[in-house]
Amino acid sequence: MLVIRNISQVVLPSGALADGAIIVDGDRIRWLGPTCELLALPVDAEVIDAAGKVVLPGLIDSHTHLIFAGSREDEFEQRLQGKTYQEIAALGGGINATVRRVRQASKEELKALARPRLQRMLHFGVTTVEVKSGYGLSPADEMKSLEALAELNTEGPLELVPTFLGAHAVPPEYQGDRDGYVRLLCEGMLPEIARNRLAEFCDVFCEKGVFSVAESEAILNRARDLGLKLKVHADELSPLGGAELAARMGAVSADHLLCVTDAGIDALAKAGTVATLLPGTAFFLGLPYAPARKLMERGVNVALASDCNPGTCPTENLPLVGAMACTQMKMLPREVVTALTRNAAIAVGRADRLGTLAVGKQADLVIFDVPDYRHLFYHFGVNHVWRVVKRGRVVFAA
Repeated sequence: MLVIRNISQVVLPSGALADGAIIVDGDRIRWLGPTCELLALPVDAEVIDAAGKVVLPGLIDSHTHLIFAGSREDEFEQRLQGKTYQEIAALGGGINATVRRVRQASKEELKALARPRLQRMLHFGVTTVEVKSGYGLSPADEMKSLEALAELNTEGPLELVPTFLGAHAVPPEYQGDRDGYVRLLCEGMLPEIARNRLAEFCDVFCEKGVFSVAESEAILNRARDLGLKLKVHADELSPLGGAELAARMGAVSADHLLCVTDAGIDALAKAGTVATLLPGTAFFLGLPYAPARKLMERGVNVALASDCNPGTCPTENLPLVGAMACTQMKMLPREVVTALTRNAAIAVGRADRLGTLAVGKQADLVIFDVPDYRHLFYHFGVNHVWRVVKRGRVVFAA
């Protein structure tokens, strides 16, 4: 049994509980309330005194690409000199630059590269991570990436949610045969991945020069028929209609949305599709930010994620992403907490057990050494994590 008491603030959906306490039994929250109401505890209980500290649900990073090899600092410098994302991709950079390195890497090498990224996420208070494939873009290399992810998930302590993103780009060998690659995705890769249960979600990069709305819809239809849940990279660089597609297909989330239209926002609200926003990417690319306030005012649930990837957002610091959401998208700290916990849990299909602190929920929580939860984003760029608990066990102590 684990007991955390004298907590200055326990952040709940209804607000913050002052001087709170939590009892964890096994991997579940057994009791939650004021410290003064704690009953007599077993002599062998592990007790943590969290005086002066804040407890939040374990943070959920609901959009990452952290199975990759190599880095792209050369492209970072090119963008600083004026080249656009699209221009760099046309010159052989971008996603396909990482594809070349992933194809050269073994599964063991991909796992070894991913472990320190996951460790850094854990140290920033992340306990659950969605991870996409999409840097293999061939049957063998996509399977290799997803198998590496499955094996990392068994290592723990982080819980990993696998997403197939074979439709991340058209690989070089299919540049003259886009239809052929879409057929390969639908008739070759997706059935094999579904049969081996290597992914929960299928995602598509629906964007000009990548996959059209029609191509994306064909891939998503096939994935849905095979039992996969859906996500869409939508309206990131142009208002193509990705948000409307995500809503029409019943996708769990539409992600990026820097260029989403009013019609797209209304479609997401009607469908109940989560808008997963990635302010770190807008920051790194120097692009306008997604319209978070408009989305929330229209009734769309907003999640926030890191988009950790080698080209457009190489960071594992999710609290820093939350600070960007406050300062650049004018989200309030309480809205950011919801976006990193409850709404992120919805975006990865885990809302039944993660994302909030309540009796019966899985005991994933973070103790931050701050006097008030708002301090987490106010005092930005600093790691305030003191303890991380995953499935009822302390897995990191600062």
